[in-house]
Amino acid sequence: QDCVTIDLYESHTERKHYDNRANLYAIIMATEHLERAYAQDCVTNAEYTTECNKLISQFKIAESALGKNESTESFMKKYQMDCPRAVNRLLIMGVPESLRSSDDGDRALTVATTVANFITAMDVLKLEQLDVDVLLPHLIDLRNSLVQISGTPKDWGPIQKVENWLVKLNFMRAHDRIDENDSRQLYLDLDSAYSEFNQYLKTKR
Repeated sequence: QDCVTIDLYESHTERKHYDNRANLYAIIMATEHLERAYAQDCVTNAEYTTECNKLISQFKIAESALGKNESTESFMKKYQMDCPRAVNRLLIMGVPESLRSSDDGDRALTVATTVANFITAMDVLKLEQLDVDVLLPHLIDLRNSLVQISGTPKDWGPIQKVENWLVKLNFMRAHDRIDENDSRQLYLDLDSAYSEFNQYLKTKR
């Protein structure tokens, strides 16, 4: 008896649709496995950070292909994906786990980079560049430099303030734009974080 071939798609558009969904599924699963491996010390900090940043970037692109009528949460529910670690990393935090540097040799460079990142992020707000895809990269850079400042407490204010905004923006779409109230609040939080950052540096002199 001859086998019957059933095509999943009838056009290039439908094939692209299925390819996009398969890609998103693979990224979510890969992130879940990476987070588990990192929690079990199966990968180094450098390997984790590199791969996690790559997956987060790929996720942003893959998620945008879902369209406005479907969310990542509904996608995961539809395909019964039990990936709590991936949800936390991709949908809530949007950045790799904090990695704190134990090497003080690069402290001056880290401080200089952090100062530059603060100034850049605040200048973006002054210029009223309020789109999520503009703000998010600057806040990620700022957060990544802040966590490299050695000796800070786990719940250090500047990191907490920036991460709170990362969570908020990560729930928005790339083409979304924060309103004037959020812009003023974000600037105030960054200014407060910058002051606390400078106060901390004075105590370490």
